[in-house]
Formats: sequence, C-alpha cells, structure tokens
Amino acid sequence: MTDLAFPTLLSGVSAMALLAYVVAALIPGGSVGAFRASLIVGWVLHALATVVDVSGMGSAVTGARFGFAPALSVTLWLVITVYVAESRFLPIRGVRRTLALLGAFAVLLALLFPGELRPHAGSPWAPIHWVLGIASYGLFGAAVLHAAMLNRADRQMRQTLSEGNGLPRVALSSAPMGLPLMGLERLTFRFVSAGFVVLSVAIFLGWLFSDPWRWDHKAVFSILGWLVYAGLLTGRRRFGWRGRQATRWVYTGAVLLLLAYVGSRFVHDVLLNRTAGS
Repeated sequence: MTDLAFPTLLSGVSAMALLAYVVAALIPGGSVGAFRASLIVGWVLHALATVVDVSGMGSAVTGARFGFAPALSVTLWLVITVYVAESRFLPIRGVRRTLALLGAFAVLLALLFPGELRPHAGSPWAPIHWVLGIASYGLFGAAVLHAAMLNRADRQMRQTLSEGNGLPRVALSSAPMGLPLMGLERLTFRFVSAGFVVLSVAIFLGWLFSDPWRWDHKAVFSILGWLVYAGLLTGRRRFGWRGRQATRWVYTGAVLLLLAYVGSRFVHDVLLNRTAGS
C-alpha cells in the first residue's frame, strides 16, 4: 500500500460528500424530496469519509486515528442523523440549509486536518470512553439544534404578537416552523438528559481508568460542562426553567464541552504544531 493511498481515498470520498451537501444547501426550499435525497447522500458519504479517516484505511501505518476535526465531524454527523430521523415524522423546516452547510464545513475541516495516529491506548476502557464522549457531543449538539429552533420560534411568536392583536390559543401552541412549542421544548430536554447521562458515564470511566488522573484542559472543561448541564436539569426540575433562560444554559454547556476536546486538540494539532514548525 503506497503512502499516497490514504490521502487519495480520503480526498475522493470527502469531495463527494462535500458536493452532496453543497447541492443540498442550494436546492430551493420547496423541493423537499430533492433536498432530503441529496442530504442523505452527503450523510452516507460523510460517514464513509469518517471511517476512512479514523481507521486510516489505505495508510501504510496501522492504528486508530483521531483529532479535533474528526471529533467535530462525527458530532455534526450525529446531529444530521437526528435531523434525518426526525424529519420523517416531524415537519422540521428552517434549519435544513444550515445543517447542509455545517455538514459541508465538517467534511472540509476533517479533510484539511485528518486524524492523528493513536496506536496505543492507556487502558482497554479508553476506546469506550472516547466513543461515549463523542456520543454525548452528538446528543448535546442535537439539543443545541432544538434549542436554536425553540429560540427562533419564540422570537417569531413574539414578533407576530407585537404586530397584531393577539393569536388564537391553537396558534400559540405551535411554532411558525410547524412544530408544537411544548413538543420542541420536550425534545430539547430529552437530548440534554440523554447527553448528560452518557457524558457522566464517559467522565466516570475516564476518571476510573486514567493512571493518573490529570486536571488538564480537557478534564476541566468537561467537568465544567457537566456542572452546567447538571445545573440546567436541576433548575428545570425544581424551578421550571424554560425558554431563553434554559437555552442559554444549553449553549453555555455546549461551548464548554466543545472547548474540552475539540478546542484542546485544535491548540495541540494546529497551533502548537504550526508554532513548532515555524
């Protein structure tokens, strides 16, 4: 296997995924079927590009590969997965073009910054810890997506109320994008709850099998993100937090978790390597 096989294979699959996502983003809003078909093609090719990248398929050196860009790519792929599944049953509009563009950005970023070879793991539990961590990223990413739709629906509802003489009760129960507001809010917190459980297990495994445990940037930001979501779920249960007050906590926790792995690996893989090479 030549040294050129890996980058050639990764570039080819990534280029096709990128093209499918861009086509989906350019399809007019009324062409739902064409958009969905193009998005699914991009989604499948995105998954294949991730497998090629992480596995190092076609590379002369064996071993798992990972880094900040593949982590972000997998996170956005999981968010798109949630959208693809939900859109079969719920009329989710308004975020389609944004998701297609985010998918294209994720594929391009992973192509520019492919994973770093990780031939050894400190513990046999380490792969489970990594998988659970990325799964929690995807669940919280889905929560952020739903929180953004909730905020948008809330703004549109307030604008409509301020411009008219009020709305009928049935109109107030539905978001302008077609989803019931209460249902959208419940979905947001279901993703937050699921992400919190998965993140808790990932952090516990990391603490249990790390020898020794290190209070590095990844650990600190992960714990801070966990505390934010613990506070959000507690506030929701005890004080009934909802609306903008709740979504701010969703965004804050997501930013902290993004800084935990993606941010720290970006500094290590890009900034420090660039400084060392200059």
